Amino acid sequence: GLCNWSTLGVCAALKLPQISAVLAARSARGLSLPSLLLELYGCPPLTCLEYPILMAQDVILLLCIFHFNGNVKQATPYVVVLGSSWFVFALQKWIIDLAMNFCTFIISAASKFAQLQCLWKTRDSGAVSALTWSLSSYTRATGIITTLMTTNDFTILIRFVIMLALNIWVTVTVLRCRKTAMKAE
Repeated sequence: GLCNWSTLGVCAALKLPQISAVLAARSARGLSLPSLLLELYGCPPLTCLEYPILMAQDVILLLCIFHFNGNVKQATPYVVVLGSSWFVFALQKWIIDLAMNFCTFIISAASKFAQLQCLWKTRDSGAVSALTWSLSSYTRATGIITTLMTTNDFTILIRFVIMLALNIWVTVTVLRCRKTAMKAE
C-alpha cells in the first residue's frame, strides 16, 4: 500500500540530494568511497524495483567521487565489474537469493560503518548529505511497517531495525560533524 509506494518514491530520489551536494561543493570531501562501493556491490539487481533505481544513482555518485578526486579513469574497473556482476546475477536465481541474504545485513552494515569511520577519522562531513541518510532511514522504517503488516518475518524485521539504527547513526554523525565544523569557523 502506501508504505510501498512512498518507499519507491523516496528511493527514486534518495541519492539526488547527495549527488546535488557533491556537485554544488565540487568536492567529494567527507564521502567514503569504500562505503559507496560496498553499497553498489552488496545489493543484488532485479530483486526489487527500488534497487535498479538506487544503483543508477550510486553509479552517478561514484563517477562524481572519482571526477572530483581527479581519478575518473580509475572508475572504469569498478563499472566493468559492476556490469559483469549484474549480468551473472541476472542469469542465476540462486546467486540472487544468496546475495540478497548476504547483502541485506553484512554488506549494508559494513557500508554504514565505512561511512561512519570516514566521518570519525576526518571529523568533517564535507559534502555528505544528511537528507540522503534521513531518506534512507525512512525507507528502513517503512520496511519495518510493511514487514509487520504483511509477513511478520522476524529475520527481515531485525535487519530493517538494525539498518534503521545505523542510518540514523550516520545522519546524527553527519549533523554533529557539520555543527563542529561551524563552531570551528
